[in-house]
Amino acid sequence: MSSQTPSPDHPAFLRLPPWVKSKLRPFAIPIIQKVHDWVETECIPAEPVMRAQLAQDRWKTPKLMHELRKKAKSLGLFNLFLPNHFEESPGLTNLEYACCAEIMGRCYWAAQTMNCHAPETGNIELLAKYCTPAQKEQWLKPLMEGTMCSAYSMTEPDRASSDATNIGCSLRIEGDECIINGRKLYGNAQWNPELGFYILMACSDPENPNPWNRHTTVIVPARSKGLTMTRNLTIMGYDHAPEGHGEYIYEDVRVPAANIILGPGRAFEIAQGRLGPGRIHHCMRLIGQSERAYELALIHAIDPAKKPRGKLIGAFDSNIERIADMRMGIDSMRLVVLNAADTMDIHGNKAGKYAIAQSKILVPIQAARIIDECMQMFGGQGLTQHTPLPEMWTYARFVRVADGPDAAHRHQVGRDALKAAEGFRERHKKYNERHAEICRAWGVDPGLGGRAIEDLL
Repeated sequence: MSSQTPSPDHPAFLRLPPWVKSKLRPFAIPIIQKVHDWVETECIPAEPVMRAQLAQDRWKTPKLMHELRKKAKSLGLFNLFLPNHFEESPGLTNLEYACCAEIMGRCYWAAQTMNCHAPETGNIELLAKYCTPAQKEQWLKPLMEGTMCSAYSMTEPDRASSDATNIGCSLRIEGDECIINGRKLYGNAQWNPELGFYILMACSDPENPNPWNRHTTVIVPARSKGLTMTRNLTIMGYDHAPEGHGEYIYEDVRVPAANIILGPGRAFEIAQGRLGPGRIHHCMRLIGQSERAYELALIHAIDPAKKPRGKLIGAFDSNIERIADMRMGIDSMRLVVLNAADTMDIHGNKAGKYAIAQSKILVPIQAARIIDECMQMFGGQGLTQHTPLPEMWTYARFVRVADGPDAAHRHQVGRDALKAAEGFRERHKKYNERHAEICRAWGVDPGLGGRAIEDLL
């Protein structure tokens, strides 16, 4: 088998549909294989070491992570996510990277070893797309080199931030400075010394009649005077150290006006440009995570030491059906997300917004359901640290809210769908007209075959 085509025997390509394999370029195939081998040999086996090092200092990046990042960088496995229309990109399409992201999801922190983790993926793409050369040199370059971490600061505790026009953290421009006041939730923990800056969305023009032009995006250095992290936020009990999720107070924080990205009032334009690809990165990692949970359930199903009522767990009809449903669920998730990635490659992020929203809505719910079924097969043990399943489930549940709650995406999809209703009405009117013509031609009473369609219009 040529190294320029996906090997049917290589596990990196085992679950990919034929149409995806046919679109993988010779350039990308060895990269996907290297990502698979990296995660399988360097990340998953090292999980106990990473946990042990993290336990020694919760808010400092473990030494193992630094070593793995250095090694991955030397192998060319860094910043693989950045779309190939950026000059800083390593050259993968969204579809090709989606294949990599699924593999990364098999280990929660594997993406970080390759600088392909959230929020860096979204932040790097934002900086690459919208920043000036000077801003790129100061902020983008260290992120891409992996020498600095960043955070995105948007959500607020006192506002319904799912509608970002509500964001109230204030930004006032005075001369060559921005003065910021307000409260924020999320954004990586300030306690990690490697955190370099926040990309902040704040309200700079509250009286603007157009609510979409009221907000500005600005880079805030992480140790700015007046910026206080009051506590780390746990996510359903997990502290997610050493990155974490902070709760912040901005009190007369001053940053240079030169840190404004793109210009005052353009925050919504930036936010939408940031979110598209990142949403499917989350989804592809969830698929990899779901595959690993599924594998654990299969192993448990054939464990000879576990025989309730004298039968293997996998021998019960209910579990056979459960396993089948999980298999089909994972495969369907993959098709949805790969379609979104391919749509972005062909038509662009904006044209692919439905496919992106579809992925963001469906995949976290399905992944959480599948992992929940895996926990059910393990029984009480599946709810403890004996397995990674609880952390996996928590991450899937979190992603239903990350980058916008699924209800907001459903609303957008539903509104777009309703725009097509009038067109369908016209189509069905034509059915009625043709229905009457055919009935007249054949001398048939239009009502004999059931109610005419026009009764519904």
